[in-house]
Amino acid sequence: MRLWPARPRRRSAVPPPEDVLVTEEQLRRNVEDVLVVRDRQVRGSVIVFRGVLTIEPRRALDLLIDRFRPFGYTPFLRQEGDAVAVQAWPLAETAVPRRIGVNLLLFVLTCLTTLFVSWLSIVGSPTFDALRSSPTVLRFFAGSPFAVTLMTILVVHELGHYFTARYYRAAVSLPYFIPFPLGFGTLGAIILMRSPARDRNSLFDIAVAGPLAGLAVAFPAIMLGLHWSQIVPTPPGGDSGFGSLLTWALTYLFFGPIPSGHTLFTHPMADAAWAGFIVTALNLFPVGQLDGGRIAYALFGRHHQTIGKVTVATLIFLGAASFLWGLHTLRGDVTLAIMSSANWFVWAGLISLLVGFQHTPPMNDLSPISPLRRMIGIACLVIMVLMVPRVQIH
Repeated sequence: MRLWPARPRRRSAVPPPEDVLVTEEQLRRNVEDVLVVRDRQVRGSVIVFRGVLTIEPRRALDLLIDRFRPFGYTPFLRQEGDAVAVQAWPLAETAVPRRIGVNLLLFVLTCLTTLFVSWLSIVGSPTFDALRSSPTVLRFFAGSPFAVTLMTILVVHELGHYFTARYYRAAVSLPYFIPFPLGFGTLGAIILMRSPARDRNSLFDIAVAGPLAGLAVAFPAIMLGLHWSQIVPTPPGGDSGFGSLLTWALTYLFFGPIPSGHTLFTHPMADAAWAGFIVTALNLFPVGQLDGGRIAYALFGRHHQTIGKVTVATLIFLGAASFLWGLHTLRGDVTLAIMSSANWFVWAGLISLLVGFQHTPPMNDLSPISPLRRMIGIACLVIMVLMVPRVQIH
């Protein structure tokens, strides 16, 4: 998971009602040359001024941030009906902790679990497979092609988020990698954003930087991995598939139609790139705090929740369709039909229960995203569809 969960900045202590009235008057004086105030409201600890902006939203935000900071408030610009609302939230600035011990420990553990998993179950590199017979500790490095490639994709992905967030002066943590001794050896990583994005453009840039950076490594890796892969007779137990539209197209580009009774024996580097595609595709689902959810908010604003719910409903529909198709093609074998469709339901459940559909708005929610970013965002959603596996993951 990327940039999830977003952690709001620490709220200042809620002041007494009489202090709120004094602060409201002080804030109003700092707003009047930026906003023609029609009415004022106090919503709990949030002070809201509604009216018409007199200057461009980006410039208004710059001025209000500096003016509200001495009072311990942060401005948010919203559209409320036919008026612009300047919301003053009692949010204190957050300093990002400088301790990186936990980050380093999790990174090392994740390197070890990916190396362990690939040593146990991933073959295909003659050079490194020869290490499996070594009586020394070198045998554990037999999984290096897969582990190093996958970790490189994940690290570059996370650093894409991190450095873009720092460029926009957002308070953001270093990546927290998640080791897991099954599957790919990791559940990815998260970065904690401790401050809201400034506007939709910066929100989009921070979200899209990770997937694009990771893909910049994954594409060359899969091309090289496919170059070292080969077509072999299908083993008795069949194969688990190399299944997404993107990997199918790349396989066809390299090998053409695969003859009947044969399958693609992939090099571990290609397997790692495929795993990177899966992780990237999951993060590009346009839901909640996922990368795709942030991209969807930047593109569609308040409609992002509807898009997220439609996405989850689509996953459930695909799971049901996959189950029914499995029953038809597998001659009524319910167990195999469930296995062939389980991933769709698992993704829908994880997204609904762990990610949710909410998203923290940027401080300036008035300025639209630029046309070029809109095109890149739509392209990312298309790439997500191409990278989603069509079959179950064994």
